[in-house]
Amino acid sequence: MSRTETEQLVERYFACFNAGDREGMISCLSPDVRHDVNEGSSRIGHDRFRAFMQHMDRCYRETLTGITVMSNGDGSRAAAEFVVNGEYIATDEGLPEARGQRYVLPGGTFLEVKAGRITRITTYYNLKTWIALVSA
Repeated sequence: MSRTETEQLVERYFACFNAGDREGMISCLSPDVRHDVNEGSSRIGHDRFRAFMQHMDRCYRETLTGITVMSNGDGSRAAAEFVVNGEYIATDEGLPEARGQRYVLPGGTFLEVKAGRITRITTYYNLKTWIALVSA
């Protein structure tokens, strides 16, 4: 894939995220996608990704803004920087109690792409900052 094709794929993935279109997100992913989350274990495949997104949708309502996508010369790797605008709607195990707290914090994702699909997603944000925001 070219750099532009990779960036369009990543932009489509995040547009589906913001639209709540989880199956649209999955259509951007390789069947054996590796999903690495902040402070968590890797998940492999569509089923594990889908289960993760169902959990996230139960606990959080999030929209990403200011999304900036970058990729390397051959389109095999990309990165996206964004701002997470969220609401904590149901308590997530091991985290503070949810009371509808709103939060805004920066985040980023690194991606690998092969044959027109995302093969790895690694997302980072500052968990201590998030905890402070929802605990205030």
